[in-house]
Amino acid sequence: MRTVYLGTSDFSVTVLERLAATPHRPVLVVTRPDRPRGRGRKVGPPPVAEAARRLGIELIQPESLNDDASRARIAAAEPEVVCICEFGALIKEPLLSQHEMLNVHPSLLPRWRGAAPIERAIEAGDEETGVTIMRPTAEFDAGPVCLQRAERIRPDDDYGSLARRLAQLGGELLVEVLDTRPACHEQPRDGITYADKIDRGERRLDPRRRADELERHVRALSPRMGTYVELPSGERLGVLRAALIAGDELAPGKLVARDGRLLFGAAAGTLELLEVQPEGKRAMGAADWLRGHRDLPARG
Repeated sequence: MRTVYLGTSDFSVTVLERLAATPHRPVLVVTRPDRPRGRGRKVGPPPVAEAARRLGIELIQPESLNDDASRARIAAAEPEVVCICEFGALIKEPLLSQHEMLNVHPSLLPRWRGAAPIERAIEAGDEETGVTIMRPTAEFDAGPVCLQRAERIRPDDDYGSLARRLAQLGGELLVEVLDTRPACHEQPRDGITYADKIDRGERRLDPRRRADELERHVRALSPRMGTYVELPSGERLGVLRAALIAGDELAPGKLVARDGRLLFGAAAGTLELLEVQPEGKRAMGAADWLRGHRDLPARG
């Protein structure tokens, strides 16, 4: 089947690679323009642009997907289906109705419509999530469902580990839909939840929350964004891994060193910070970081 692929993120690279290995290999990839990326904010291509070049697929990076020139370029590729995965910009009319479209969404719709479904599923303590292949409509992530499959959320999953499995599942399901062309059905009205975009202010571990909530929050944002605690000096210490500690209550927000462990107090319970990242430095075990910070209190 002749396809055009719209995607941008690392997640969508995995789906693109799976699609490109089938008879449905895209004849055109559309992604976002080059933007500042990473800690140094150097201008660089999005992951899907790099993947398309590596795969030898024609690539365009329009400023606007919905302008006349972009719509004409997609139409010239004569796609039977336009496949979408984490493109990162709204698809509007008339483009939305010009081609058959399939969207890969990493949740079990209608749960977790929106921009951050993987993060919000982990944060909420969901036991499972999954991938849905659906037809996009003007209402965000509300279109008919063609196929979906569940994936268990493991107790030690963070964003990185869960996203890798869901991306692989997404590629498989997209190919299955293109192969079998199942009927699509409207989403149920019950069970709708929204996965709001992660705000940068959410990176801070708020000691007013319970420790179990903070532990899930660390996993939900690691390693893509990461969380942090504020040191007495005012610096931020990134937190990439954490664990609940039983029977060791600290004052909320208190950071202490005890028996070679770095502990952080929450509204209910205590968190042990296992892997941290000082500003501008590499990630390291908390014990290694503590060897250079012997001034932290042992009680709190």
